[in-house]
Amino acid sequence: METDSKPTIFDRMQAGEVIKKTDDGYAAFSAIVARTIALCVEMNANATQLDDVRYRLSEILGSEIDDSTTIFPPFYINFGKFTTLGKNVFINHACSFLDIGGIIIEDNVLIGPRVNITSETHPLEPEQRHDLIPKKVIIRRNAWIGAGATILPGVTIGENAVVAAGAVVSRDVPANTVVGGVPAKVLKEQI
Repeated sequence: METDSKPTIFDRMQAGEVIKKTDDGYAAFSAIVARTIALCVEMNANATQLDDVRYRLSEILGSEIDDSTTIFPPFYINFGKFTTLGKNVFINHACSFLDIGGIIIEDNVLIGPRVNITSETHPLEPEQRHDLIPKKVIIRRNAWIGAGATILPGVTIGENAVVAAGAVVSRDVPANTVVGGVPAKVLKEQI
């Protein structure tokens, strides 16, 4: 027997559908954001040991972070439920993740200080600007994201790629390349 179940707001986010404040389930989404903000404030104020940071961030993400992964606070995240961290990941101080569209960070990734990763954007039309458009960000194995870089929605950073400090990445980065600038462009291939 088939059931005609309607996708939840969370299913729709993961599918990349536009989310409006008037959508069914928006209150549940807002409640998770409020909880995540509170947990981040507590983690950044009180976690003094790396194990404690991992434990508290695991609570935010809803999944255990591997012991080989290191996160230096302060660390900021707005939702938490759509971020996946691989093994042996290093995230330096003052990084900010907006993960409503999903952020996947594979094994052995290095993320420098003050890196911003955002997986959500808004329509250009003023009357629709408060809507959210989720777009997943993927950072493949062994990538290195330099200090102060910004990764924009929908971008995939290829395996072994390097994003130079201060770069603004608005399109996919091929594997085994170095990109830099605003907007980021390939500076070197076959690293």
